[in-house]
Amino acid sequence: MKLRRLLIVDDEESIGTSLKKALSDEGYYVWAVQNGYDALHTLEKCEIQVVFLDIWMQPLDGLEVLKKIKEKFPHIAVIMMSGHGSIETAVTATKLGAFDYVEKPLSLERILVLLNNLNQILELEEENERLRQEVDEKYALIGESQVVKQIKKLIQVVAPTNSWILITGENGTGKELVARELHHLSQRKDRAFVAVNCAAIPEGLIETELFGHEKGAFTGAYARKKGKFDMADGGTLFLDEIGDMSLHTQAKLLRILQEQQFERVGGNETIQIDVRVIAATNKDLSEEIKNNRFREDLYYRLNVIPFHISPLRERKEDILSLSEYFLADIAKHNKAKKKSLAPRALKKLEEYHWPGNIRELRNLIERFAVMTESTEIGERDVILSHGAGNKEVEISACDLKGARGEFEKQFIMEKLSECEGNVSKTAKAIGLERSHLHRKIKQHNIKL
Repeated sequence: MKLRRLLIVDDEESIGTSLKKALSDEGYYVWAVQNGYDALHTLEKCEIQVVFLDIWMQPLDGLEVLKKIKEKFPHIAVIMMSGHGSIETAVTATKLGAFDYVEKPLSLERILVLLNNLNQILELEEENERLRQEVDEKYALIGESQVVKQIKKLIQVVAPTNSWILITGENGTGKELVARELHHLSQRKDRAFVAVNCAAIPEGLIETELFGHEKGAFTGAYARKKGKFDMADGGTLFLDEIGDMSLHTQAKLLRILQEQQFERVGGNETIQIDVRVIAATNKDLSEEIKNNRFREDLYYRLNVIPFHISPLRERKEDILSLSEYFLADIAKHNKAKKKSLAPRALKKLEEYHWPGNIRELRNLIERFAVMTESTEIGERDVILSHGAGNKEVEISACDLKGARGEFEKQFIMEKLSECEGNVSKTAKAIGLERSHLHRKIKQHNIKL
């Protein structure tokens, strides 16, 4: 939205008239009045975007009018004008909310530059708002199940605090979505949200990624680098897959979390930070502690407020709303008509086990939307696209854990076969991190 509607407020009629003519010639719609009361009355009637306001007027001076404008019309930009102002007056006007201050005699060139600057700021704010809305939509918590309702309720209670949080749940259940929503509703929402996937960073690089390094700290360190803690100062640091962090790094992390200060790798300067930490893991940290793979003191430091995200197979009532959301999002980004899901197709989705959880559902829905020629995704489309999900798997295990393991192995083998043994492509297709899929392949002794 371009700035086009201006109001000039000056008790010297000649200034208002000449400035109005000059700006009208530049394509602006301009009103001109001679006192503060008329200015406020005009703002009530007309959709003004920018006010040029003289400071020295009667009966209301410009600073009084500025206060009233900012109280009633905070979105309107105000540029103060004066023929005999001072630095003190300019500072006062700025504190009261004025965008800028110009001295008389007025320069049309200077005024046009100010309006151009205002336009650029407005465009940037609109773009930021659009991006914020896109981010909010992308990371929205979708679902009508009791589980999702309870999570949303807990988020509302916990988000405004600075308490640290540990989120547990299988891969693809939406742990990062919860973390982002906690940040979005917190007092830190205007500062950075920095996500770190601890499983994806090689052990030799985890410290420099988290804490940064100084120039010359090691071979290849050609310049100082800020770490994730530095970047998240004042905001939120999301440590995903915290259970994959080595004991050595856990010890360093614990010290930093306790002291809220650290040194970069190769440096001796102590850097103070103010960071809210949200950690997440797909592992049972109690078991990891028993097996000496996770520090108990770090666990209790992180687990101030626990969140557990149930897998999709335990809240299948969310499949419909999630599918509808994904179909709408895919249509929007592909600039195509939104496709619908036939009732029998939905039933097939609800019968599926969903080892990849919501991430797998998202990938499959995208596949359906792209591959189905009709505007409705039918049962036949789901059967053709579902792969291992519709094949019978021979189960010989005598307990649920073993049965799940056998199903998981069969599913991964089928998907690897479909992707011609390409691990990266398979990981993307089933909604797993590549490193996590490698661990699964090793765990099930699958030959590539």
